Amino acid sequence: MERDETNIAWDAIVNTLGTWRKGLGDPSVTTIAEKYSHDPWAVLSSTILSLRTKDEVTLRASAVLLKKAPTPAALLKLDTKMIQDIIFPVGFYRTKALNLQRIAKIIIEKYKGLVPDDFEALLELPGVGRKTANLVFIEAFGKEGICVDTHVHRICNRTGWIETKTPEHTEMRLRAILPRRHWKGLNALLVLYGQQVCRPINPFCSVCPIKAHCNRNNVIKSH
Repeated sequence: MERDETNIAWDAIVNTLGTWRKGLGDPSVTTIAEKYSHDPWAVLSSTILSLRTKDEVTLRASAVLLKKAPTPAALLKLDTKMIQDIIFPVGFYRTKALNLQRIAKIIIEKYKGLVPDDFEALLELPGVGRKTANLVFIEAFGKEGICVDTHVHRICNRTGWIETKTPEHTEMRLRAILPRRHWKGLNALLVLYGQQVCRPINPFCSVCPIKAHCNRNNVIKSH
């Protein structure tokens, strides 16, 4: 069954998920952003660490890294091996350590030590894609963005809200059909929902709070 993209009950979906998630906490980067008063360097570095890494690992590694390197300048005083040791066992920790050093150097030399609040400038930083740039835009600068990770991409297609092939395409479709009032908060809602209910394999459809808004596309087995 095809769903009309212009007739999606976004307010009902967002409100229902908002009620469902109360007391469940926040994704790792949101937690870091709040802990460090939305400091752009804290948000950017924790977002880099979070890629393909579990939330609990990201939180631990970010806390240690930001204690040792609360600014780009402080990070450049650490050698590569020390950064690797600090952020281990985040996924691809060797590559992320090098990218953090490169990012810190660019921020100091090109942006006077401040994380740029320009979207295209963020995309030019090593290891920063649209997901990371959007999340930094939202959590560090309070600007409008739609952060699309694997959870957001999977859920939006599984439910039938959109039909896209890539996360970037998903972002563009959501920018076209999702009311702006829901842009900033969508990722935090769908990440938790995707981790706990709408999992990649065998989702928990029987307890899904938004089953009335879902087509269950390509769901073969579920709980």
